[in-house]
Amino acid sequence: MTILSDLLARFARQFPQASDLILQGGPIVWLIAGLSVLTVALVLWKIWHLALLGAWTGGARAERAVLLWTAGRGSDAETLLKGRRSCRARLVLATIGALHDPGLDPAGAEAETMRVAKGLLARARSGLRPLELIATIAPLLGLLGTVLGMIAAFQALQEAGTRADPATLAGGIWEALLTTAAGMVVAIPASAALTWFESVADRLRHEMEDYATRLQIRRPDGATSETPRAAA
Repeated sequence: MTILSDLLARFARQFPQASDLILQGGPIVWLIAGLSVLTVALVLWKIWHLALLGAWTGGARAERAVLLWTAGRGSDAETLLKGRRSCRARLVLATIGALHDPGLDPAGAEAETMRVAKGLLARARSGLRPLELIATIAPLLGLLGTVLGMIAAFQALQEAGTRADPATLAGGIWEALLTTAAGMVVAIPASAALTWFESVADRLRHEMEDYATRLQIRRPDGATSETPRAAA
């Protein structure tokens, strides 16, 4: 509790206006502020997670392995990919292993490839559901705070009767609208990050489908011993 209070006090000193807005917004704004911290944590974690899966690297090596396989150099393709942790490399290696397995017919090799691909894609899409939930509920929470604030403002206006001060009513209204603005501030970046991560996952899915299809329909013929050039 001491650490938390120190952090809140430091935040209030550094950003007095922001801290005043959070305090005036009430518990709904505190909840939205918590969602904002969770959003930042999820986005940073997802970037790190996709980097570990090789979402932005490893494509050239996987492409080279596919070309080696179609040129009849399956062992070289496996050697090239061993120890690689990118999702493309792992799928290509698993597909080559399934095609080399004498206990699997073509249908079984295809099923094994699909199993590995689904697992890798599930890992690539992990963490997107929480971001989607935040993007959905943050503006709803803001709207809820606005409605509750407007109810309280008009109740105070009714109790004041003819002695109502328009300035007081205006202050209550802008405090109520603050929650809607806070919800949108959280929802918009969360929605943008979600769209970006989904596009990365869709691109990985397309590339892995392409690699798996090329490996399965273009069997090695051993016609050449030259090392093919990887696609640029």
